[in-house]
Amino acid sequence: MTGVPVELATSGSAAPPRSNGELVFEEPWESRMLGVTLALVDAGSFEWSDFQQRLIAAVGRWEAEHPDGAGYRYYERWTEALESLLGDRGVLAPAAIDERAAVLARRPAGHDHGHG
Repeated sequence: MTGVPVELATSGSAAPPRSNGELVFEEPWESRMLGVTLALVDAGSFEWSDFQQRLIAAVGRWEAEHPDGAGYRYYERWTEALESLLGDRGVLAPAAIDERAAVLARRPAGHDHGHG
């Protein structure tokens, strides 16, 4: 897949949030998650279509559990899909993801924004 751009869906459950055609991110981690995923596809870690199917399934599960749609966060479903795919492929164990997330969560706000 190297050098071939990924086509992000523009409609349907796999489509990322957009405003006036531009991708919309509520938090910086969301754009990073997209970038990490695209880098992994480009590196040949998995096929984009495999990820899309996981994303569609993750959105479908969430929608089935939350029929009112309240609290929906697209990039949380994206993360769920990516973690599932990486775990199943043996690239990254779910326990390692949880451990790293806990370490990062314990860091104080602004820890990496030193000005000197």
